[in-house]
Amino acid sequence: MNNYTAPDIWFPHLGISFENIPRVFISIFGFEIFWYAIFIVLGILSAYLLAVWYAKRTGQKPNDYTDLLIVGVIFAFIGLRLYYMIFTWDSEQGGNFFLEFLNFRGGGLAIYGGIIGALVAGVVVSAKKNIPFTTFTDTCAPSLLLGQIIGRFGNFFNREAFGGPTDSLFAMRIRVDQSFMLTQELLDSAVYARGVYYLQVHPTFLYEQFFNLLLMIFLLIYRPYKKFAGEIILLYMLGYGIIRFFLEGLRTDQLPFFGTGLAASQVMSVVFVIVSIGLLLAGHMYRPAKAKSKGKKV
Repeated sequence: MNNYTAPDIWFPHLGISFENIPRVFISIFGFEIFWYAIFIVLGILSAYLLAVWYAKRTGQKPNDYTDLLIVGVIFAFIGLRLYYMIFTWDSEQGGNFFLEFLNFRGGGLAIYGGIIGALVAGVVVSAKKNIPFTTFTDTCAPSLLLGQIIGRFGNFFNREAFGGPTDSLFAMRIRVDQSFMLTQELLDSAVYARGVYYLQVHPTFLYEQFFNLLLMIFLLIYRPYKKFAGEIILLYMLGYGIIRFFLEGLRTDQLPFFGTGLAASQVMSVVFVIVSIGLLLAGHMYRPAKAKSKGKKV
């Protein structure tokens, strides 16, 4: 690493640095397309391809997942934006809620809203096609994680979704002049190196990518051995709920839960965990009872 350069993003304890990291992928006649958007699209396409691959392996119709993709993208983006707007509207400087909602390029998307929107889309498409909802969800649960993993690279290019100050092994430095969501705590902890000030923070988006990857691998391995329909999506909700609850506690850009001082994503994580545990227990309790009943008839 050149001693006379100041990298944009720097992992000092790992000896890794990145220079000239752009936020904009391309500008066409003044219309900017951001890397964040590119990675969201790549995440969606990768998730779709993984779902189609499994659908073919299990004798399902790939076209059903093409339809789910179309409806799912619409509902997911509505959920992404609406979730964020609900928990930040009080802090907005006036304006029309509907017009602000349509301002996707202005920033403000929340992953839990996208997950909820995707699940609603699954309900709609499964009802329309008369396909069990759990067929869609168990096929797409690992795909959701793959999409999230790839989409999080957008946070890297945007220098956002990071945690508080740290000097841990994985500490990440981001130039103050390129950072969003600055707080006084972050500014007070800024370090001076190579002629510029850096925030030295937890790269929580990278932590989430790593743990989501582990969860996705587990779901892919366990899926052929699932005990009941719907178990895979419930394990996704349980695993992601736990991951997000702890990582959200590190982040500095938490969405407030209606002025309670709680983080909205931590509240939603608790809901995901409680609901998934309850339904997992019910699913495992129901199976033995059903099997025993069938045995009596024989």
